[in-house]
This record gives sequence, C-alpha cells and structure tokens, in this order.
Amino acid sequence: MGLVNKIMEIMMRSKMKAIEESIKNPLRTQENVLFNNINHAKSTIYGKEFNFNEIKSILQFTERVPSVFYEDFEPYIELARKGEGDVTWPGKIKWFAKSSGTTNAKSKFIPISQESLEDCHYSAGKMMFALYLNAVPDTNIFIHKNLRIGGSSELYQKYDTRFGDLSAILIDNLPFYAEMKNIPNKEISLMTEWEAKIEAIYKSVIHEDVGSLTGVPSWMLVMLNYILDKTGKNYVDELWPNLEVFFHGGISYTPYAENYKAITTKTLNYFEIYNASEGFFGIQDQRNCKDLLLLLDNGIFYEFIPMDEFGSENQSYLNIAQVEVGKNYAMVITTNGGLWRYIIGDTVRFTSTNPHRIVVSGRTKHYINAFGEELIIDNAEIGLKAACDATNAIVSEYTAAPIFMTEKEKGRHEWIIEFSKDPDNFDLFIETLDKKLQEINSDYEAKRYKNITLNSPIVHKAKKGLFFEWLKLKGKLGGQNKVPRLANTREYINPILELNQYQF
Repeated sequence: MGLVNKIMEIMMRSKMKAIEESIKNPLRTQENVLFNNINHAKSTIYGKEFNFNEIKSILQFTERVPSVFYEDFEPYIELARKGEGDVTWPGKIKWFAKSSGTTNAKSKFIPISQESLEDCHYSAGKMMFALYLNAVPDTNIFIHKNLRIGGSSELYQKYDTRFGDLSAILIDNLPFYAEMKNIPNKEISLMTEWEAKIEAIYKSVIHEDVGSLTGVPSWMLVMLNYILDKTGKNYVDELWPNLEVFFHGGISYTPYAENYKAITTKTLNYFEIYNASEGFFGIQDQRNCKDLLLLLDNGIFYEFIPMDEFGSENQSYLNIAQVEVGKNYAMVITTNGGLWRYIIGDTVRFTSTNPHRIVVSGRTKHYINAFGEELIIDNAEIGLKAACDATNAIVSEYTAAPIFMTEKEKGRHEWIIEFSKDPDNFDLFIETLDKKLQEINSDYEAKRYKNITLNSPIVHKAKKGLFFEWLKLKGKLGGQNKVPRLANTREYINPILELNQYQF
C-alpha cells in the first residue's frame, strides 16, 4: 500500500511542476494555449471562415473572431452532430455532452473532442489530485476507493455521434487503471433511473473501503442519507473510517455545509472543483481557503467581460493579464473541444492575480435584477448563511424570484426555502436575510431604503422533499441537474409554489 502512495506521489509531483510553471507565466501560458488551438483548427470550416491562418496576436483574434452564445454557435454544432468532420475542430467529433443545468427545455450539446477529453477533463482530474497532495501531503486517499455519483443518463446514439451527461461520457471513457479505483462500477454508474440506481449504489459500496467522494453536493447528500437510513448508521465515517475528502462541484457547497457536518463525526476535507460540459476550469488548491486556482494550461483560453459592461455595445474583453481583484466578470472561453469565444454564462470574481484564483459568483442569466438590485447567487448564499447562523437553521434547497410592481404595490422578492432544520424564529430568519443582503449589496440596499422600490421579502417554507419532487416530475433526478437558485422571471418559482400546496 505504501508503494501505491509513493508511485502516485511521484506522478503528482511532476504534475505540480507544470502547474507551477503556468502560475509563473500566466499570459505566456494562455497565449500558447490559444495559438495551439488556432493552429489545430485553421483548416476547419470555422477556421477558414474567420481566417485563423492570418491571426498572429490575441488582439487580432478578438477583432476577427466573434464572441458567441450557444444559439449563435448551434448551427456549427448541429453540423458536427450529424457526422460532418472538420467543422470547428479537426476530424469528426464523436461525443457531445448534453447540458442538463437548471430547467431549460431546450438542451445544449457541447462537443467533446479527444483532445478536450484527454488534455482538459482527464488532465484536470490529475491536477486535482496533484493539488490535493500538495495541500495535504500526509494523505492516504490513493490506497482507498473513490465513491463517485455521476450522471443518471444513458449515452444516446444519433447520426454517427453519441450524447449524454458529461459525467457519463467521462466514466464511459475512463482508462481501466483509473476505473479500478472508482466505485460503483461503470454499469451501475451509467444507470438511467435514479431510484433504481441509488439502491444499486448502496448495495455495491457499503462493504468497500472508501477514502474519497466525488460528485455534486445535493445528489451526494441524497445518496449518503439513503445509505445511512438503510444501514441504520448515524455517520458516514462509521461505515468508512478512512474517509478523508469530498471533491465537489456543479453547484455551491455552501447551502449544504451544515447537512454534511450532521452526518460525520470527523472533520473531512472539502475541496471544490469547477468543471462543466464546456471544460474543467478551476480547482481548490488550499486546505482552508475555498478560492479556486484557475487552470491556465488546460486547453482553454479565457477572456473576461466586466459585468458592469456585460450586454453593452462596447463591452470589454480582458485577457488574464488585465483582470482585477474584486470585480465580477462574465467568462468567455476558447477550447480544445472546438468552442470559439463562447460566452459560457458563468460569472467569476478574482480573489488573487498571483496566482489567479477565483470564486464563482453566479450566472449571467441566474440573478434577480428586476428593479436594478443586481442580486447574484453569491449574495444570496451569504445572506442565507447569516440567517441560518442567527436562527440555528439548516437550508437544503431554495429558489427566489421577483414579484413585479403593480399600480398599487411595490415590488419585492419571493423566496421558497426547504429546511432540513427549521429556524428557531422564522421572522428573525427573514429579517436577518434581508438585512445581510442590504449590507453586502449596495444596489439592493438602495432599493430597500425606506421601501422606496422594494418591500421586504416574502419567504415560504417548503414541504420536505418539494424540490426533489419537482425535479422528479421534470425527469431531472440525479447527475448534473440542479435547482435554479435565482431567476429574473417567475417561470421556475410559480410551478414550485403550486406544487408546494399539494401533498405528495
């Protein structure tokens, strides 16, 4: 067992050297990534359309190649999905990750080239372990199993290509030596029906020696609670005494932190990762700090649009050398999967530029700005934490949306929150949430000042299992599916509120 750890340590140390080199020379690293991608794709349909062979600088690239949303880029993706080669990346793309974010009926299909599979997603997985070993040098996770909760989607065939959840694609293509360390096996991991899958996972993992967990916080919590209920145990480390770390991503861990504390007796390490269908972007690299190291040598070239300019005619596109600490940016990516200046929809805030560390602050579309208050997910989770701390509550799920002004009524925000532990004082919970949001968001504070624009928020207590039932009705249990935290319309909250009125 010691030999296994030693071999892994040697491998991970070599990976750390590459990471350290990218940290020392961030702009040069990013330029190399960009021009490597351009050189690969210059003979593709997209490369010829925008004259990639003539591009000699980052400035020329940003001037000649348009920034795009998915809808702008979709015709090229559809061409590649039908089996056409050399569309936006050389050769034929075999895999497409079907996005399954919050609730959009229209799915997105993100191309996964062999290069993005190997040199982005799998490479970042190795970086994750290298950075963890660097932060926790006495780790023993390499001699124990990793429990993963992947997507509950099958891989579907269409034309000459296949599509499914990113996690399903990654699991289906894992090399055998990596697969040996992961449980449950591939067959169970790729099961479609969540409720059958959760039982199969339980049966396959209860007698294993688990040292690490990997998955989305919400679905991992559902899985762990199911296992505890079935075994009659109170704590997961009773089952797995060598459990050491949870590598989590997909959604914020913050709302679930107290839930995880309640099911463990030992202090686990919680390391966040920032990955998506479009690429693997960041990894927590410090034990006691949740900021994410932005991966600069991972096949992805980044640009950043300041959020105070986002959507304007003259919005800026900044490279890695031009960003500033403390500002919110919309992220634009160019990838070795064949995405070119693609506006991914996430917003990030830099906490450091040496090295470049970020926090994910929200989504360009998932926020509330019905009255100029610019409430983002980062604000919401800080406010909820303060309210929980003040009232000994634990939140499991939530969503919020505006109530729009009428001739007689001012606007306000409406929340529906599911608690795993109810507040001692519900009125104090609402008051603390509102006050904290005013404290950390000056725009919200201005709109709430003397109720000039916004009245105090309405908060509904959700029935137990409400959000699970809502996702189930939409066929979105498990995997990468998530609850929309904030929305600028009422398309999500209205059916959830309606469902809350009925027993199920």
